[in-house]
Amino acid sequence: ALLLVPAFLYLAQNNLLFVAVGNLEAAIYQVTSQLKILTTAGFSILLLQRKLTFQQWCSLVLLAVGCAVVQLNTSAASAGSKDESKKARHQMVGLAACVMAACTSGFAGVFCEKMLKQAGGNMAIRNIQLGVPALVFGTIGALMNDYSTIQEHGFFQGYNPITFWVIALHAGGGLLVTVIMKLADNIAKTFAIAISLVLSTVASIHLFNFVVTTNFFLGSTLVLLATFAYGGFIKLCPDLSDLLAGGAVLGS
Repeated sequence: ALLLVPAFLYLAQNNLLFVAVGNLEAAIYQVTSQLKILTTAGFSILLLQRKLTFQQWCSLVLLAVGCAVVQLNTSAASAGSKDESKKARHQMVGLAACVMAACTSGFAGVFCEKMLKQAGGNMAIRNIQLGVPALVFGTIGALMNDYSTIQEHGFFQGYNPITFWVIALHAGGGLLVTVIMKLADNIAKTFAIAISLVLSTVASIHLFNFVVTTNFFLGSTLVLLATFAYGGFIKLCPDLSDLLAGGAVLGS
């Protein structure tokens, strides 16, 4: 019964992400969606009593700053256009959807991690237990909103090969996430996903003629720096214990 909670939240997250990607540039969306690292860390502290080091806290702050800088980039870009109000409205809708998706993703991910590590069980069965309720919720939502259209044109109206590729990629990614949550932790999984923003940016440049501005480059660099700092690959700041020890020496 408890799995109904993350199943519903994952369904809500997927719908929110569609709203976000429909209102933001692909590369901007990819960077902003990394706010889920911040929410994941917060829920990990609350639900799993996980303790973060001083450097990890600094990297989370750096991550939030990087996402904010990227959003400033889109605000500045829309300010000089004729459709300023329309673009700003789309940006705010996309940003709000990203923030809500980050909250649902963080809570659902940590909740699933807690259940997988404490209750154990077969991962395939857990995937089915998560997938079936989400399928039921999604079907009910589709029928409530588009029953007449589905009845007239069928459920797979508008589907094309790209649609099926996206579905397959999401399904495969979900299976990989379950394995990572079982063997590692959810924050590590989220930071690994942050690396994908580089690939998304390159693809956006070639597919959507996305222009990399100074603010976007700075913001995405901060996000990547936070990624490596959180994982301990680079030393961003001294340990808090070293700072306290140094202060005690100076004080004496």
